[in-house]
Amino acid sequence: MAGELSLQIEPSDRISRWLSISWPGILLLVCVFVPSLLLIRVSVAPMDIATLWGDGVTFKSFGQFGDYGVMRALGWSLFYSLGVSILGIAVAFPLTWLITGMSRKLQTLWLIFLLSTLSLSDVLISFSWQVMLSHKQWVSQLLIHLGLMAKTASLIPSVGTVFCSLLYITVPFSVLLLFPALSRLDRSLIEAAHTMGATPLRSFFGLAIPLSKKNLFVSLALSFISTMGAYTAPLVLGRPEDWPLAVIIGQVALSAQNFPLASSMSLLLLAVTLLVASLLFWLSRRGKC
Repeated sequence: MAGELSLQIEPSDRISRWLSISWPGILLLVCVFVPSLLLIRVSVAPMDIATLWGDGVTFKSFGQFGDYGVMRALGWSLFYSLGVSILGIAVAFPLTWLITGMSRKLQTLWLIFLLSTLSLSDVLISFSWQVMLSHKQWVSQLLIHLGLMAKTASLIPSVGTVFCSLLYITVPFSVLLLFPALSRLDRSLIEAAHTMGATPLRSFFGLAIPLSKKNLFVSLALSFISTMGAYTAPLVLGRPEDWPLAVIIGQVALSAQNFPLASSMSLLLLAVTLLVASLLFWLSRRGKC
């Protein structure tokens, strides 16, 4: 009887399991696959301002990349993404290491603080940096007192302010991604290294980083992916000649109303992002730099 009961339950279990995992796949299909197909279709459609895009197939939009400085903008996208990812890890990893060495109460306070910063939108963050770095604010006055500036001047637009804004957004994500791995790290290994004469700096670079290399690469890849699509910070805080490809796509779609060209640029940005992110994830699995 027990065997009959198990035979009766097994099909229903399979159905319930299938239903439990099917809806994420359906959601992924609707929200990712279908828009991607639409993006590909629009990229090979002729331009038609009246209907956004026309009927037929043409690859003319891919030949217009040189007219809009697409490759230059793509270079800036890679520059911002790689720079912010590397600098973000350089800030987030030591910070996470310090947080994991604190008491539980202080760890909780730090995590709450980092989570609270994620509640701010990128629009609010960008305009806050714009106000803070204007010539009448305290940052300019502080630089004058330190002898780094001769007179008050606005620090925007500049590449440095774009980096600061993007780092403010990505560092909390990196800390939250690295925290579980570093909190589970056996601190007795570090203590043993200290007992054998290793300095704290040497044990940090020789043990903590190698043991967390996989999580480090994952954090690096996610920071890179999120920064490749950065739009508000470069638009508000950067110069037009320093705009990344995401801003150019927005200008082409909204101002020029050229949706086929904007779609083809988006495909290029997506392809490069997937290529670099795949390389980083592959390196994380290989465990090599």
